[in-house]
Amino acid sequence: MNPTGSASGFPIPFTMAFQPIVDAGAGAPFAYEALVRGQAGEGAAPILAAVTPDNRDDFDRGCRTCAMQLAARLGLMKSDAALSINMLPQTTSDPESRIEQSIEAAETAGVPAGRIIFELTEHERVDVRQLQRIIETHRRHGFRTAIDDFGAGHSGLSLLAAFQPDIVKLDMALVRGIDQSRVRRVIVSAVARMCADLDIVLVAEGIETAQECAALQDLGVTLMQGYFFARPAVEAFPDPVLPRAKPLSRAGAF
Repeated sequence: MNPTGSASGFPIPFTMAFQPIVDAGAGAPFAYEALVRGQAGEGAAPILAAVTPDNRDDFDRGCRTCAMQLAARLGLMKSDAALSINMLPQTTSDPESRIEQSIEAAETAGVPAGRIIFELTEHERVDVRQLQRIIETHRRHGFRTAIDDFGAGHSGLSLLAAFQPDIVKLDMALVRGIDQSRVRRVIVSAVARMCADLDIVLVAEGIETAQECAALQDLGVTLMQGYFFARPAVEAFPDPVLPRAKPLSRAGAF
């Protein structure tokens, strides 16, 4: 498919916007998340509403291909940043078939597997064994995996007990207003320690203010995503606001 064309078998043309995940410690983007948009830049809702069981596979495959091709065209390989792509877990009953499609798309775009992260949302009810197969299959071929919206879905900690993804993205409900909420700071601090012990990378998403950013840095969280840094840009890598790294200090954190 063309980078801005519709997926074969899917009724609505779409493209991608990109939003950076910033590394406050390194002062550089850690990754760019690809987000579905209409070809005129409209939001994802009408496109996602058109996804059905009959066209879900085509849509999922088209998103991966579109994201990789656009990211390569925008110069992803000139940076150290990764590309993060959302995956629909219910389309992956055959992980080997999906991985072959991902490998082909990555090779065509010229993006190494190690630079690609596949995000699976915790909101959806999926078979844990199936999800484990997905993560293990992608990891075996060099791709990284992330659980998105961690803390907002159905499984929560039981997912981490069953298997460990490479990355956990903390749901914005736990981040919003964290500078003014002792409860949120305690929870996020505990999740950060848990992820560190399990060698899982933690990303906080939904940051909208400098105060939220500073509170997360005080808790040792350095990878962040949200409007405070940059809004998604259609077919472009936006230049994010990059906060200064802060020395790790828990004084006053609680």
